[in-house]
Amino acid sequence: MTAASNGHGTVTRAFRVAYDGREYAGFQRQPHARTVADALLEALAEHDLVDRGDGSTHATPPGYAAAGRTDAGVSAVAQTVAFEAPTWLTPRAFNGHLPGSVRVWAAADVADDFHATHDAVRRTYRYHLHAPESGAGSGSDRARRDPEHAVDDDRFRAALARFDGEHDFHNLTTDETGTVRDLDARATREGDALVVELSADGFPRALVRRVVAAARAVSRGTADLAWIDRLLAAEPIPGDRGVGPAPPEPLVLWDVTYPDAEFTVDREAAESARVAFGERHRDARHAAAATGAVRDRLFSAVDEE
Repeated sequence: MTAASNGHGTVTRAFRVAYDGREYAGFQRQPHARTVADALLEALAEHDLVDRGDGSTHATPPGYAAAGRTDAGVSAVAQTVAFEAPTWLTPRAFNGHLPGSVRVWAAADVADDFHATHDAVRRTYRYHLHAPESGAGSGSDRARRDPEHAVDDDRFRAALARFDGEHDFHNLTTDETGTVRDLDARATREGDALVVELSADGFPRALVRRVVAAARAVSRGTADLAWIDRLLAAEPIPGDRGVGPAPPEPLVLWDVTYPDAEFTVDREAAESARVAFGERHRDARHAAAATGAVRDRLFSAVDEE
């Protein structure tokens, strides 16, 4: 079900937004901090579509809502914002006033009562955990050189499997409501990384990062599967037995599913996003190469002793 122009040259339109969250204090606007929503609303103000404000005081267009509130440092490829927009506001037009760290790349015209938060039926996150595989094989040397992050894949997947299915995750979030979720959890090895994919109809605060941290603790041998079961039990768990969230930077909001929205990729906008993120990836790899070279040289010095 889609909506046509309402006769005033506007339509309710949903936009797919990709962003590098490392330089933002999260998605949602907040005082005295730079957020992704600020960048989007500043772009709309530059297009004279909303009243200009200062920081978090920018006005919002009618019907404005987003699929989710990602935390500080978390990135996205399919964050979704929707609002009443002029028909000329395509993804490529939107990008005209956005920084390279935030790119709109697809859009869908939707029903006038569409709500980007409430109409989402599935959200998927991917956490790219740096985790050289421990044990014999080609990865063992990398694990030796980076022992702090090496994991046992079988133990990690066994722990992750405990979280799969419907549970009350109240011991893994600070939220007091909405803690019962039906979670799909899986992990795929890609070189020195475990890509942990978690999907559900919604996520309590920091749940993804706490699930990853708990599975990593089991894979490292600092916790056992009984501890995972204790985290999922009905009884509240003491703070010293709980689990803190894994770092936010490896986390990406990967997909948001809407049953009645058909997104069309804006090829020009998507290509500009690919180039922008390619440049950011290159810069990050250059920095990693330098620090990696220093690390390897120090390992060689130790081995030579």
